Amino acid sequence: MRIALAQINPTVGDIPGNAALIQDAIERAKAQGARLVVFPELAIIGYPPKDLLLKPDAIDRCRAAVERIAKSCTGITAVIGLPVRSDKPTGRLLHNAAALCADGKIASLHLKHLLPTYDVFDEQRYFEPGPRVDISTIDGVKLGISICEDLWNDRESFTRQLYHDNPVDELAAAGAELFINCSASPYIVRKHAFRLKLMANVARKHKIPMVYCNQVGGNDELVFDGNSCVLDANGKLIAHAKDFEEDLLIADVPVGDESDQVGRASRPSSTNENGHDGRDAHPTSTQTNRIETPKEGLASVYEALVLGLRDYVSKCGFKKIFMGLSGGIDSAVSCAIAVAAIGSENVHGIGMPSRYSSGGSVDDAKELADNLSIKFDVIPIEPGHAAMEGMLEKIFAALKLPGAGVTEENIQARLRGNLMMALSNKTGAMLVTTGNKSEMAVGYCTLYGDMCGGFSVLVDVPKTMVYDLARWINDDRDSPLRKQFIGVTIPVDTITKPPSAELRPDQTDQDSLPEYDVLDEIIERYVEREQSVPKITKETGFDEAVVTRIARLIDTNEYKRKQAAPGLKITGRAFGFGRRMPIAQRYDSNAKI
Repeated sequence: MRIALAQINPTVGDIPGNAALIQDAIERAKAQGARLVVFPELAIIGYPPKDLLLKPDAIDRCRAAVERIAKSCTGITAVIGLPVRSDKPTGRLLHNAAALCADGKIASLHLKHLLPTYDVFDEQRYFEPGPRVDISTIDGVKLGISICEDLWNDRESFTRQLYHDNPVDELAAAGAELFINCSASPYIVRKHAFRLKLMANVARKHKIPMVYCNQVGGNDELVFDGNSCVLDANGKLIAHAKDFEEDLLIADVPVGDESDQVGRASRPSSTNENGHDGRDAHPTSTQTNRIETPKEGLASVYEALVLGLRDYVSKCGFKKIFMGLSGGIDSAVSCAIAVAAIGSENVHGIGMPSRYSSGGSVDDAKELADNLSIKFDVIPIEPGHAAMEGMLEKIFAALKLPGAGVTEENIQARLRGNLMMALSNKTGAMLVTTGNKSEMAVGYCTLYGDMCGGFSVLVDVPKTMVYDLARWINDDRDSPLRKQFIGVTIPVDTITKPPSAELRPDQTDQDSLPEYDVLDEIIERYVEREQSVPKITKETGFDEAVVTRIARLIDTNEYKRKQAAPGLKITGRAFGFGRRMPIAQRYDSNAKI
């Protein structure tokens, strides 16, 4: 059977726009001889729609849009994700569904059974689980249609299953001859390799081919990497879409009596038989069973950050970005990603030196701006800094407050935040903040200062990975920025000098923090793995006092993170709406009981 996987980039809530993407993909799939075209989970409204699902009008519009699209489904069948109302008198009002559209109408609805409530997922807030497993048939082939999480409960793939039921096993028992999974699976570093392993195991176990269609694009904090694919009944990969961009993947899939045959897998040559580039997103010829190679490691992190920022800017209606450039590693990497996302002409860097800023830092910021071909201006903050000190001097003295310290340092950061927000307000450009995960974890950031901004690129990127990204951007032959700008993009001094906020003389981050490789391992264990202080100390050999202090800083700075700009998630546990920690709390894993 010839199947098209329509890996689209929907905008949450843009039902007419998403419908147009779906309609276009159906027509292109028809033109290439596909009998079936599969779309991602909730494709008509985009994922995650969050509380848009509480609007009755939105649900009506989704259904009406899919019914209109279904009228064009003649000579082809489409599987389209949408929310639908439950017909039960009890339970939640909605189902997460996939509509099978054929012969000009919605022929059947297939309901999601497993509703995730961990990490960034909160589907039980909106949806009722599907009450039954249904099989649909096209061209004599029985389809077992599942939705995202329904696939993720395989006994052999997980040490502990989250759910009592396994819908895919039930579909196989009901006679399915082809598995279809409509997905909206967010990007996490190294996740796709596990997806492939999971799907191969399921296909091989049941001797049933697997078609997996994933969403692509950035929606708020989440990035979806695409990587849609097809595996044959032996678990062998026979087709694989592009990552981090829209794609229409055409696959000839052996099904039914043909399912033991080997799929026609082949890596595309530079041109196909009609002379068209095999990576063309809209090929004019029929090219089946492409296998694109997904990016891994730092290359995939970079692509995720670029895509996530680009889509946030465009989907929120912005055209340009302002960034503060300090000469440090975080602003440099953030700026490089911004240029890759929206172009040099749309990024404006601002240097804001203080009395404590080194000449080298200003030079590094200017060199970065020159390397990236962006506009760069310098606004010294000394006049404002001196004025603020003068304004506060009398009341500080009257209150008998101590001399210069963190408060005076934060005045500088808040002056910079004020300047950047003024530029953002005046021009309508979005301010991007540049703090990384390590700093956000321990509170080494200033509310209403360097935390000002509409979006954060590096909020889930540990400091050690920021350095790794900088070196990759400069050195890796596959680095897009290296190809674009030729030579070093991020100044060498920015990478090699000791990190510093430069808010007092001779300041470095390691005046009060452990080395970043130590700090990042503590954060990874305490935040992502939820390990206790004693366990971290025992397994790493780190000083107990250091681990205790860092854990305490992470806990006590939750109030800052609650007020931070949204940012992109790339790890298994990010600060943001997927991590719901109390602010007023005193939990201490090291306390004696």
